[in-house]
Amino acid sequence: MDVIHSAIWVSDIDETLDFYVGALGLEKTNEFVGGDDARNVYVRGESDAEIQFKHKPGHDLGEQTRARFDHLALEVDDTDAEVERLQEDTETELLRGPLDSTGASARVAFITDPDGHVIELVEPREDL
Repeated sequence: MDVIHSAIWVSDIDETLDFYVGALGLEKTNEFVGGDDARNVYVRGESDAEIQFKHKPGHDLGEQTRARFDHLALEVDDTDAEVERLQEDTETELLRGPLDSTGASARVAFITDPDGHVIELVEPREDL
């Protein structure tokens, strides 16, 4: 068994792709319109696991809450540099960090994407 992808509804697919592909550097791997008329776009980093973004005009995303979907974690080379770059280049909000997490053996920070989904930037560190 393996993780293939996670699907996330978004309010503006182009803005989402600008952030995840343009700013974060993930690769767009597939796109299609499904039977529900939703546009589906897949992105991934260096692993085979993907994120599927779904968009359909008029689809109600509901209230943004971390009670149901807490965050998406992405590995980065330098958490501090990524946070600084993303704050300069995008409208991301820094929610927490950067900070050292000894439990995760990583330097982490929590930011938002254009829809307010929380992203954890994780820089693995053996020295923690």
